Amino acid sequence: MPVCTTRDGVDIFYKDWGQGRPVVFIHGWPLNGDAWQDQLKAVADAGFRGIAHDRRGHGRSTPVFGGYDFDTFADDLNDLLTGLDLRDVTLVAHSMGGGELARYIGRHGTGRVRSAVLLSAIPPLMLQTRDNPEGVPQQAFDDIKAGILQERSQYWQDAAVPFFSANREGTKATRGNRDAFWYMAMSETIEGGVACVDAFAATDFHDDLRKFDVPTLVVHGDDDQIVPIDATGRKTAEIVADAELKVYEGGSHGIALVPGDKERFNADLLAFLQK
Repeated sequence: MPVCTTRDGVDIFYKDWGQGRPVVFIHGWPLNGDAWQDQLKAVADAGFRGIAHDRRGHGRSTPVFGGYDFDTFADDLNDLLTGLDLRDVTLVAHSMGGGELARYIGRHGTGRVRSAVLLSAIPPLMLQTRDNPEGVPQQAFDDIKAGILQERSQYWQDAAVPFFSANREGTKATRGNRDAFWYMAMSETIEGGVACVDAFAATDFHDDLRKFDVPTLVVHGDDDQIVPIDATGRKTAEIVADAELKVYEGGSHGIALVPGDKERFNADLLAFLQK
């Protein structure tokens, strides 16, 4: 299997499809690089090189017990980019992966980065605070951790429903979407599942976003039941200079996987890559 070994000895599995200018995909939680299969094929078919890795403790990467914080994730991403000597890269990140992308730029700059895409992403801050009333209450994150610890297999089956807005009339989310979510979630370590909740709930990315100096596309569904758009996508588009915001009406958190939305996102992504 193709792996990049990090500075602390963790093997990061990655897919590497196609040739051309690199596009690196960063998955959300609790998924892995398989979540990007449709997009990997789309960019490879269009003449780009698509790369998607599994975060530490997820999928086929080393199932470590620690290191589930955004500084570590950003440094893992840096190890991948430098290990493969990728330059002029477009970084595409979903959900929690948006925090990884933001912290990477915050810590390592944009010397290797051409542009960025944030899809249903968590920056600038998920947690509800006095200054962020649109955020998610702490109790919701506590409930997620309790569900994982109590019986994670059933929890992931239940969580797949709001993830894809499968509880809405006329939803295009399929049983296959929900099954794929469960399968990927079950390959994440239980410690990673719980520790990542604390990381993506409370990490503040305002300062990281202010360091963006590359073209940035922000895509978010206005029916995102996991990462509310008013606390995240809309604010990110205001913070990042000259960011372009695309709001998908009725779009769920799982835009890149749901039929209809994924084709629209693929088209928007390819158009952005051609700029």
